[in-house]
Amino acid sequence: MKHVIGTISKESPVLIAGPTASGKSALAAEIVAQGGGVIVNADALQVYGCWRVLTARPSLAEEAALPHRLYGHIGRDQAYSVGHWLREVDEILRSGLRPVIVGGTGLYFAALTDGLADIPATPAEVRAVADARLAAEGVAGLLADVDAATKARIDTANPARVQRAWEVLQATGRGLADWQQDTGPALLPLKVVEPIVLRPDTEWLNARIDQRFDQMIATGALDEVRAEEPTWEPMRPSARAIGAPELLAHLRGEIPLATAIEQAKITTRQYAKRQRTWFRNRMSNWKPLNPGV
Repeated sequence: MKHVIGTISKESPVLIAGPTASGKSALAAEIVAQGGGVIVNADALQVYGCWRVLTARPSLAEEAALPHRLYGHIGRDQAYSVGHWLREVDEILRSGLRPVIVGGTGLYFAALTDGLADIPATPAEVRAVADARLAAEGVAGLLADVDAATKARIDTANPARVQRAWEVLQATGRGLADWQQDTGPALLPLKVVEPIVLRPDTEWLNARIDQRFDQMIATGALDEVRAEEPTWEPMRPSARAIGAPELLAHLRGEIPLATAIEQAKITTRQYAKRQRTWFRNRMSNWKPLNPGV
């Protein structure tokens, strides 16, 4: 991927999207090392301070070597939405530093480049009902109550997205898709940025996913999950870190470690497939880059 770095503007903001384990962070670091700027996180789970190993956050040494923002700055119990993220990105832009924004959360990039609807915050009581129903009925239970227009726009296999859509409809009486018709101006329209989307070959990416999870186990993922076990709440957004439920099941004596690892790898590959589909459908006008060649 290094051959593209010389073609990238040293003044314009850079956006790097791609599926998990595709090498996004390494590319962002190389761009900032050579052209300056600040690496800004666009991954919804790397914001949580309780996860470094399991979410593949930059290491302490990597964070010390180059400027990084919006990594590990949110507590496990704190509310954090795309709106929170956009406001923090806006502050970074006002600082004058050239951002290299990197991550795998497509919704963050969509809000950044297309704008975000000003949806009222979800009341705590609505969130509590949604949490309870999701736990009792699964995604299908909430999805049954979501309006058709919104179902057509969201990832219906993603519990977080389905719950958000359900909460918006219950709290406001308007579907999420309807709210999104009133989207405000984009913070960084595509015409002012260098948008890059990584499109790796499936076999190459799956091998990388497996290798990376093995490395996570070797470098402390079990200890990280063990530290979370006393306060574990499966419905927290921070608890959606891939691999955490599987490793927790092992630590509680429910499954062997080998089984937990294999299940986590499968879950990661499934998540990467959903990411690739989202990027293919929503980022057709971004510059594609195959990291495996």
